[in-house]
Amino acid sequence: MADGTKAVVDTSAADGAADEAALAAAIDELADGTARATSAGSPAKKDGGGTDSGAAAGTTDGEARAARPAAPTASTPTAPAASTPATTAPAPGEPTPETTAPLSVSEIAAELASGDAAATRTDPAPAAAAPAKRPPRDPQPTHDPRDTATLPQTLPAPQRRSGDMIGHRYRLEECISSTETFSSWRAVDEKLRRAVGVHLMASGHQRARKVLAAAKSAALLGDPRFVQVLDAVQEGELVYVVREWLPHASDLAKLLADGPLEPHEAYQMVRQVTDAVAAAHRRGQAHLRLTPRCVLRTDSGQYRINGIAVDAALRGLGVEGGGEDAERVDTRAIGALLFAALTHRWPYPEDRYDLKGLPRNLREVAPEQVRAGVHKGLSELAARALLDHPPHHAEPITTPDGLARAIALMPRIRPPQPELPAFTSPPRHNTHALPTAPNPTRVVAAPGTAPAPVAAPVRRSGRRLRTVVKVTASAVALGAIGVASWQLVDNLRTGSTAVASPQASSTSATPTAHAATHDPAPIPVKDAVSYNPLGEKADGAASLPKAIDDDPASEWQTNWYNDAFGSKPGTKEGTGLLLDLGSAQTVSKVTLKWSTATTAELRMPGKNVGNAQTAKPGDFTVLGKKAGTAVEYNLDSPVTTRYLLIWLTNLSKNPDGGPNPGKYQAFLGDVKVFG
Repeated sequence: MADGTKAVVDTSAADGAADEAALAAAIDELADGTARATSAGSPAKKDGGGTDSGAAAGTTDGEARAARPAAPTASTPTAPAASTPATTAPAPGEPTPETTAPLSVSEIAAELASGDAAATRTDPAPAAAAPAKRPPRDPQPTHDPRDTATLPQTLPAPQRRSGDMIGHRYRLEECISSTETFSSWRAVDEKLRRAVGVHLMASGHQRARKVLAAAKSAALLGDPRFVQVLDAVQEGELVYVVREWLPHASDLAKLLADGPLEPHEAYQMVRQVTDAVAAAHRRGQAHLRLTPRCVLRTDSGQYRINGIAVDAALRGLGVEGGGEDAERVDTRAIGALLFAALTHRWPYPEDRYDLKGLPRNLREVAPEQVRAGVHKGLSELAARALLDHPPHHAEPITTPDGLARAIALMPRIRPPQPELPAFTSPPRHNTHALPTAPNPTRVVAAPGTAPAPVAAPVRRSGRRLRTVVKVTASAVALGAIGVASWQLVDNLRTGSTAVASPQASSTSATPTAHAATHDPAPIPVKDAVSYNPLGEKADGAASLPKAIDDDPASEWQTNWYNDAFGSKPGTKEGTGLLLDLGSAQTVSKVTLKWSTATTAELRMPGKNVGNAQTAKPGDFTVLGKKAGTAVEYNLDSPVTTRYLLIWLTNLSKNPDGGPNPGKYQAFLGDVKVFG
C-alpha cells in the first residue's frame, strides 16, 4: 500500500484473467466448429457440390457463416482436414493458423450478429433433423483461475529466515508459529518503522486465494475492537498478510496462567468480545476460530480480537451452512472462553492452551459444577452459550446478538473494592524536644515594598542581639529543667522500665517483642489421609491428593451431610484431614484456602499418642481455630511435630444451583505448611 496504513486486496487482475480464460474457451469452440466446416466442405468443392456436403458434416449454413471459416492465402496454405485437425497445437516456431487466431470481444460479437442475421435469412432445417452439437475437443482445457479445485491441497510453507525482506518493505525478525502450510512472524515495517505481524503462505496453495479474500474482508471491517489487517499481497510464489502488532497486550491464555479471572474481569471480557463479534456478524463477517490466543487484553483493560476470518482461512476452516451455522460456531467459542475464565479448565476432554481438560465422564456441565464459588449468573451464561442442552432446562443461546442481549439483562458486576491500607497510628510528638527560638534574622516585608538588602541585618544594634541571646538561654534552661522533672516523676511512678517506652516509639529500627526472627520456609506435605477415628466412611478419599497438589483449582471435597455437625443428637461431631510431613518438623504457620466458608481447628498429636490415625480427637492438642475461606494459623511458639490435623467442625450449605444442593459440604483447594 502506498500509505502503509491499511490494505485492501485488489482482485480485479484475477477477475480479468478469468474473463480472458472464458473468452479463450469460446474462441476454441468457434475454431473447432470452423475446422469441422472446412474439413467437410473441401471435398464438396472439388466435386461441384456445396450445401449437401455441409449438411452431411452436421453443420448448417447459418452455423458455418457464424463460425467465420478462414480463406486460404498464398503465404498460409490450408492443410487437408484428414491430416491436420484444427484443434492440434502448432509446432514451436510455426505461424499460428488463422483459424485459431484469437478475436477481440467486438469481433466475436460482430461475427455472431452476422451469423444470426444469415440464419434468419436462410430457411432453417427441421428441428428433428438438426443433429446435436458436439462439445469442443481441447487437449489442454482452459481453467478458470478462480476455481481453486485444481490447486494442490497441501504445499509446504515458504522457507524464510530472520532478516529476510518481504515485499521490499517488511523485515522478518522472529517466527511466532509455524505449520505445514503457513508461518507467522513478528516483523518490522521499514517504511513506517513499526512492528507488524506477517503470515506467509505459498501462492500455489489451494487456500491462498481464500486467505487473500478473507484478509480483504477483514481489512474492510474497520472495527477498532479487532486487530487491523494492514496489507495482503500475492507476489510471485508468495502470499503474505500483514496485520497490526500489539506489543504490550496479553492474550487470554497468558492471563489464565495463574488461575481463573475475577468475576468482574470475566464479565468485562465476555461483554466486550460478544459485542465485537455480534457487530462483525451484522456486517457479514465471522471469526470461526475464536480461541484464548486470539483474545488480547491491552494495558488500558480493553479486549481486542485477532485473526477474524484470516485465522480460519489459513487453516482451511469453514461452515457447511450459511450465516446461522457461523453464528453458532462463534457463540459456542465465546461460551468456551467464559467457561475457561471462570473455572481455569478447558471445557473439553483435551488439554489446550495450557489448561487442563475436563474428565471424560463430565458432559454438559456448567462452570459452577466444576469449581465451587463461581459467579452464578456468569456460570449460567457460559452454559447457555456453550451447551446445546444447558442444565436446569435453560434455553441455549445460538447467536452473538442473543448472547449480547442476555449479558445486557444481567445485573452489572462491579469491580472489587480496593483493599484499604492497614491503619497505623500517627507518630507521637516527641515531648522531649527542646523548643526552638524564633529566627531573629527573618524580616517580613510589607506588600508592594522591595525586599531589604542582604547586608541590612548586620547593622543591628548590639543591645538587641544581647536580648535575643538572653531569651534563648532562658528557654533552653527552662526546657532542660522541665525534661528532668518529668523523667524523675515518671521513674518514681512506673519504675525504670517505663522510661524506655517513649524512646522505643520514637524510632522504627527497634523490633517489637512479637516480630518474627526469620522468614517462614515452606514445608512439603508428604501425604494427606482422611481422619475418621469413629469408623465412619472416609471423607473424599478419591480427591485427597488434590489438597496438597499446589493447584488451588483442584479441591478435596468432603462427603455431603444432611445436617450440620452436632446439630442433632447422634450426628457426627466433625471430620478431619490428617497431614503427614514425613518426619518431625518445626511448624510456625499453616494456611488453608476453602471455596466456601468453613470452620476448622488446627491440632497436633499429644505426647502420649502412638498412632495418629487411630487416636481420638481428644488426644490432639488444639493449636488454633479459624473460620472463613482463606485462613491462616500463626503460632506464637513454633511446635515440632510430624502430623497435623485439620478438624472441621462446621460446614457451609451448598447453594441450590450447584452440586448436592441443600447439603452440607466443604471444599479445600490448597494447604501450605511453613516452618
